[in-house]
Amino acid sequence: MVKSYLKYEHSKTFGLITSPSSNVLWTADQDAQSATLRQSGAGKAVVGADEEVLCWDLKKGELLSRWRDKDCVAEVTIIAQSNADPDIFAVGYGDGSVRIWDSRIATSIVSFNGHRSAVTVLTFDSEGTHLASGSKDTDIIIWDLVAEVGLYKLRGHENQITGLQFLQHQANGVNDEGGEADGIANGSGPTAGTDGRLGYLLTTSKDARIKIWNLESRHCIETHLAQSNGECWALEISPDGSGCITAGNDGELKIWSIDLRGLAGAALRISEGAEKKYLRERGSLYRQAKDRTIGIKFHLQGKYVAAHGSEKSIELWRIRSEIEVQKTLARKRKRRKEKLSAAKNATADGDMVNGDDMTENLAAADITDVIVPYVIVRTGGKVKSVDWGRGRTSKALQLLSANTNNELELYSIPTKHTEKKTKSGEPPDYNRAFAVDIPGHRTDVRSVALSFDDRMLASSSNGTLKIWNVRTQSCIRTLDCGYALCSSFLPGDKIVVVGNRNGELEVFDIASSTLIETVKAHDGPIWTLHVHPDGRSMATGSADKSAKFFNFEVVKGVPGTEQANQRFKLVHTRTLKVSDDILSLRFSPDSRLVALSLLDNTVKVFFNDSLKLFLNLYGHKLPVLNMDISYDSKLIVTCSADKNVRIWGLDFGDCHKAFFAHQDSIMQVAFVPHNQDGNGHHFFSASKDRMIKYWDADKFEQIQKLEGHHGEIWAMTVSRTGEFLVTASHDKSIRIWQQTDEQIFLEEEREKELEELYENTLTTSLDQNDDAGEEKTEVAAAGKQTTETLMAGEKIVEALEIGIPDLEALKEWRQAKAHQASVGPPDRHPIFLYTNTSAEAHVLSVIQKIKAAALQDALLVLPFHQVTALFTFLQIWAEKQWNIPLTCRVLFFILKIHHKQIVASKTMRPMLD
Repeated sequence: MVKSYLKYEHSKTFGLITSPSSNVLWTADQDAQSATLRQSGAGKAVVGADEEVLCWDLKKGELLSRWRDKDCVAEVTIIAQSNADPDIFAVGYGDGSVRIWDSRIATSIVSFNGHRSAVTVLTFDSEGTHLASGSKDTDIIIWDLVAEVGLYKLRGHENQITGLQFLQHQANGVNDEGGEADGIANGSGPTAGTDGRLGYLLTTSKDARIKIWNLESRHCIETHLAQSNGECWALEISPDGSGCITAGNDGELKIWSIDLRGLAGAALRISEGAEKKYLRERGSLYRQAKDRTIGIKFHLQGKYVAAHGSEKSIELWRIRSEIEVQKTLARKRKRRKEKLSAAKNATADGDMVNGDDMTENLAAADITDVIVPYVIVRTGGKVKSVDWGRGRTSKALQLLSANTNNELELYSIPTKHTEKKTKSGEPPDYNRAFAVDIPGHRTDVRSVALSFDDRMLASSSNGTLKIWNVRTQSCIRTLDCGYALCSSFLPGDKIVVVGNRNGELEVFDIASSTLIETVKAHDGPIWTLHVHPDGRSMATGSADKSAKFFNFEVVKGVPGTEQANQRFKLVHTRTLKVSDDILSLRFSPDSRLVALSLLDNTVKVFFNDSLKLFLNLYGHKLPVLNMDISYDSKLIVTCSADKNVRIWGLDFGDCHKAFFAHQDSIMQVAFVPHNQDGNGHHFFSASKDRMIKYWDADKFEQIQKLEGHHGEIWAMTVSRTGEFLVTASHDKSIRIWQQTDEQIFLEEEREKELEELYENTLTTSLDQNDDAGEEKTEVAAAGKQTTETLMAGEKIVEALEIGIPDLEALKEWRQAKAHQASVGPPDRHPIFLYTNTSAEAHVLSVIQKIKAAALQDALLVLPFHQVTALFTFLQIWAEKQWNIPLTCRVLFFILKIHHKQIVASKTMRPMLD
């Protein structure tokens, strides 16, 4: 009989507040009309967290909603909010897909596939009907959100796209020469309006170029070198659209003015004269920090700009009003006159300069006189992304920062008019108003441990120990500790012991959230600790080449002192010296043996009572990082940095099997801790290749592969019942994998893996063929063949293949019945008899079931002889007026793709007529 296994599936993710791969957006509360929220104005933060999008309440620090598409495992790379409908968000993913989400129902409403690599930039137009996306594949795609299709792909940049902004036509123009930058100067420009056309697109890339694209004629009309010292990393346009800022290396920010009136005029005329430039460089600013600038954000009122690199600071700049700039220019003129009057020819030169200064205006001002440094906000971690909060109060600015150390911070900064009169030049005081930091660790989780009743989870990192409720995934305790390397609950689940890098054992009481005791156990890092199966003692292994054994004792306190009550204490009993650093230590469940893995690639097994050597296990080529002993104490499994797993017998120390298990170092292995359902010899392995694998140690077979983490997996623990396991990763997430009732068979799993491999290589080869076959034109079709579109195309072909014979059979039957009434009905395909439908209705239903975004790519799969059959059905649908919009869309696309062949075909030409 074929053996079956129970399947494990990803169940919950927690511990992750924000991913460093995505940006952050501030949005208003849904009930922002209430008086209390109008005063606080904290709002919500929308952030990417691996493959999910999380919505956090900034004031309470609570998770409000979680957006996840079960079909998508790629991590979120960019989020954009619609200007027209604040509840609509576009989310770009690492696999090149874009999904449109409705935040009210936390559901994906449209899905697009067009890019070959991660999406880096997304932006909506002002009406919310079109979306532009840029990617690492250097392409820009314009999407129609109403028709749910990709319109076209713009090519011209030679590196990753870093900035996209729609430029809308001005309703009432802009100022004359020099006045185009007034919007940047004073933050108040003419209101933008559209005349129903797409207008223009402003783009930047890591190739250091900034381009303006005419979206009506679909070509680039202007190109400039955006940065003088390498890549261009960010683009931000002023709220009124009259200027923009680009950011590059060495803290350089370049200011540009945009001639919106000229662009509006260019859209209405066709000129053959000299090309006019609509982008004009106004000057450069330099941040105090000299790293590359990765983000710029204009305040909605246009009076402040925030810029940041990858360090722990955000630099704020203030845009002076027109009156302030004129005062500055007047002061400069006065100083120049004073210097000239002090010179020998003061009178003659002074009159000349005065005449020149009369012509000075705002446009002639140096950009450093218009945009001045305001304050530098020091953050709690390295900044990944920022966004301005739009609170109800005008007394303070709100700045939201998403940091790479897994926290969100909201800063309150006083405005220029409300700050207290302090000494000249002193920056305003800011404060951290709110933060979301409790539901996650600041650094990577290095150890996870489950309580004996599987209800609590302890996760420890550098500086923090957190206790979680496994059922609700909520953090119930946060304690300060050292650099934790290993941890464990003690029997009774009231105490947690943590081993740290300083060689100390820290003993925490969970109920009172206190550090009971710190024991200096070793002279080097404590890499491992394990509680004895009898629950009365434990052992630790360290880099100081020793293993130490401790008993758990309750010591009576001294009467009349603070330690009058009984307290828990670790009492050192024995020490075992070995020849090299100890990386892992395990007791056998029958308490007979203790196994140590050393830095010299060996595993040594000792008798627990006498500490005499029993077995030496040789075989690994690199150090054994972890090991575990089976429930019946018959097998020991070891994993190593050599990417191999070895299964040994504990009777004689013989190696049963060694196999190449992962593509990178294997960090942890763990047996299922009991022998129910015959799974006592099943174990899990977790690796730095982001994979968890489930193995059968008797058959030496891989049962299942668990994918989901987006970073190296550092720690893993299996529940006492074997019903779930918990893993922690470099991506800051802690994941629970639950056992289901679904049975899996090894042969079926191998077939699924082969199918996935085939599909991946198929879609990759299709992309490569597209790249090889296409000329690098400036405009291309916005499509990408995926497994979904290929299957949809195959369904259309299948429907046509059974539909055409059925049409012909019914036609012949009707003709025969006209001459002879007793003719029986023809033999039809079972699907038509089962559904009681006609062939044309069946083909139409198949096409209707295909998503609008995938329809065009599915139609590309059809060979030309099937196009003839499709035209037959298109003619029938048009005559019967069935779903005319879909019929027209299919017809126009087919005509566009196969125009030459259709015109040359004798059979299809009459259909068009």
